[in-house]
Amino acid sequence: MAQGLSGETPGSAATVDCAAVDFDLSADQQALRDAAATLLDRLAGQDALRARVGRGTVVGTLPGAGAAGGDDAGADAVWAAMTEQGWLALEVPHDEDGLGLGMVEVAVLCEQIGRRLVAVPFLPSVLALGALSTTEARADAATKEWRDALAEGSSVGCVALAPAGAIVVDAAGPDGTPRLHGTTPPTTFAPSADVAVVVVPGAVYAVDLRAEGRPDAVPAMDRTRELGVLSFEASPAVAIGGGEAAELVLDRAATLASAEMLGAADRVLSMSVDYAKDRVQFGKPIGSFQAVKHMLADALVDVEGMRSTVYYAAWCAAAGDPDRALAASMAKAWCSDASRRVTGTGLQVHGGIGFTWEHDMHLYVKRAQLDQVSYGDAAFHRDRIATLLRARLASGQGLA
Repeated sequence: MAQGLSGETPGSAATVDCAAVDFDLSADQQALRDAAATLLDRLAGQDALRARVGRGTVVGTLPGAGAAGGDDAGADAVWAAMTEQGWLALEVPHDEDGLGLGMVEVAVLCEQIGRRLVAVPFLPSVLALGALSTTEARADAATKEWRDALAEGSSVGCVALAPAGAIVVDAAGPDGTPRLHGTTPPTTFAPSADVAVVVVPGAVYAVDLRAEGRPDAVPAMDRTRELGVLSFEASPAVAIGGGEAAELVLDRAATLASAEMLGAADRVLSMSVDYAKDRVQFGKPIGSFQAVKHMLADALVDVEGMRSTVYYAAWCAAAGDPDRALAASMAKAWCSDASRRVTGTGLQVHGGIGFTWEHDMHLYVKRAQLDQVSYGDAAFHRDRIATLLRARLASGQGLA
């Protein structure tokens, strides 16, 4: 995202004497977006999506992870292409053979993935890699193997946010290793993951699922992604962070999940506008009716609001801005609610065809429903916003 630029906008000299700010993506970020769109259109278009969900069976993501139902050849090809182009290593520093970019660029990719409902574990793997790359996590030599494997795309990560009381941590087991007891909420791509990052109140742990065993996939309305429940019984774990690390994982997860919702909502809006132009009723395209125009106009406002909150949150994370947590929760709260409204409008505009298996609309609705509750739903993040603002007022900082 472009930084502030010196200069004046038309008419600015007569109103406010300050530098103009460019809120659009930079030229490099736009090029990344266009290249990602081209790659995903070629390898993860509608045919690949239908091959994945056509028979209604959710299977693994990596070669050999699943055996029955569905077709994972498309997902394998996309994952290989992402790996080859360095998508997983986007935030890895140059001196570690990464691209040295930031959260805004990751959000750009997540938006394009969400727009096409791509069935790859990019988001959880990037989140896991980020959690394993903090200074505290790097202090444990065991994390380097996971970081390298995740950055190369040879391993998959998943991230589980456990509510208070769901996971009990035995901080020092018989051998001095922390051990986890309990069950996480359903977690995307857990059945294919090699390492699980488990966030509990005040701490972050990593668990080697290759040793502990991956969970089976559970039935889910969203058929574009796997869902599994992680169960731990004195499972050995590596402590990779404390309270600050837990907040960072939550902020990154909320921001990037919001970016995926943005992409999906934008696609639903485009599909709905195109359908409203083509569908004729009473001798006129339904898009000419005022009620339909109003619904689509409201959906556009929602989508643009999503875009603003997502990229502001991503910029805050990339820049280390003090508003990072607030911006992330604002993005997740707004995008969760807005995505529900936009997909609801899409169903209304499409009418009966939008409810059929043959149309893609229901796939966007179901994916959005899972995203809305992943990494904290809107109510959770509104409560978090209130807590953050209350703390500011208590410290005398004010809300500005």
